[in-house]
Amino acid sequence: SECQPKNVSLKTPLVKFKKGEEPKISLNIPLVSAIMQAVSNDTLAIALAIEGGVSFIYGSQSIEDQAEMVRKVKSHKAGFVVSDSNLTPESTLAEVVRLKEKTNHSTMAVTDDGKSHGKLLGVVTGRDYRVSRMSLDTKVKDFMTPIDKLITAKVGTSLKQANDIIWNNKLNSLPIVDEEGKLDSFVFRKDYDSSKSNVNELLDDDKRYIVGAGINTRDYKERVPALVEAGVDVLCIDSSEGFSEWQKLTIEWIREKYGDNVKIGAGNVVDSAGFRYLAEAGADFIKVGVGGGSICITRETKGIGRGQASALLDVVEARNEYYERTGVYIPICSDGGIVHDHHITIALALGAEGVQVGTRFVVANECIVHENYKQQLVKAKDIDSAVTGMSTGHPVRSIRNKMTKEYLRMEKEGADFMELEKLTLGSLRKAVVEGDVVNGTVMAGQIAGLLKKEQPCKEIITEIVSEAKKLMRVQ
Repeated sequence: SECQPKNVSLKTPLVKFKKGEEPKISLNIPLVSAIMQAVSNDTLAIALAIEGGVSFIYGSQSIEDQAEMVRKVKSHKAGFVVSDSNLTPESTLAEVVRLKEKTNHSTMAVTDDGKSHGKLLGVVTGRDYRVSRMSLDTKVKDFMTPIDKLITAKVGTSLKQANDIIWNNKLNSLPIVDEEGKLDSFVFRKDYDSSKSNVNELLDDDKRYIVGAGINTRDYKERVPALVEAGVDVLCIDSSEGFSEWQKLTIEWIREKYGDNVKIGAGNVVDSAGFRYLAEAGADFIKVGVGGGSICITRETKGIGRGQASALLDVVEARNEYYERTGVYIPICSDGGIVHDHHITIALALGAEGVQVGTRFVVANECIVHENYKQQLVKAKDIDSAVTGMSTGHPVRSIRNKMTKEYLRMEKEGADFMELEKLTLGSLRKAVVEGDVVNGTVMAGQIAGLLKKEQPCKEIITEIVSEAKKLMRVQ
């Protein structure tokens, strides 16, 4: 009677630990998102952390932009949330509307200087205005809820006390202010409700979502400090070939500067020699897989790689030997080769602690690729400029470009959603003809996203976890 899917725990270590100790970071589900521009941004990181996994924010962007994405994840749900939506009394309703569109937050602080830590003068929420009944040039001071009508709490109030105040006074949010009346942060009812309804949430000691970030072996001396300052929990060197001196030098620099306080994963490797090299270098976890990803071209361009199952069997054996010899357990993350959901279960059965997934997440509506497509479609002056602007994403560009052109043509001619849905199905047929089913499926998902048929990350996770639990049993 105990051997049921609901009794299976998918909790797994993310970083290394010594025998008899607990890892500093564990995953509640064995899934991390690929370090790809088309996949891992701040919105997917939040969605994945809610379900118990971790996302590694892509590093192929400026240091400042990547650090800002990390910062957004860490401030999204922290118990005490620093306000990122701020106004002055002289701001207008038009500015309120624009700010809500930008941040998607309906609670806005009104401070004397319009900054997150200015003197709190009031709060604006969706209940304070109606765009259809008010002029857009109406001043915020004329419709905000003023400070004398707000219930606030002082800095030093515990999170439990703050939630009690919210509950007892039937509030949606509680401003936290210092002795001078300056805004420190907000505590929101929705965060408490979220933590109760999402039991697998992956949180740090301060009740903030855990988030990772990808780095390279070139600008790490500048990038890593910025990411650490932003609050990143774990780093991972993003490379198709991890058995290199460059990764060793990167890890050594991080250890010298931060000791064991900064967790760093390395890879990718496909054999025992590569594992031992990175283990001795000080990696906290090691990724396995070269050439198995749906869009990976390493085998074609470098002539290296290995079947994913064979690579895992070899590396897992080396990991177990290393553990017996040193007493240090280094988790393995299987990267690539996931075509169907049950392949995740196979990777775990072969000995991996977790699986890095890209294709499966790229169709989630929290994924950055949908937003990129929508923005390009809006900004494009003509079909060719739209296609040119969509140069990032997946390399099956001949299929994508043809589909994009066809979509734009149909849209300009007033096509309805039924016709566009036919286009989506047509992309699958074309993918089969051209022999690229996996990436064709991804493209179908992208077009489906434009049709407002996106699949939320939560639904994707539920499907994967359900599949995994059916194939696993309580030992």
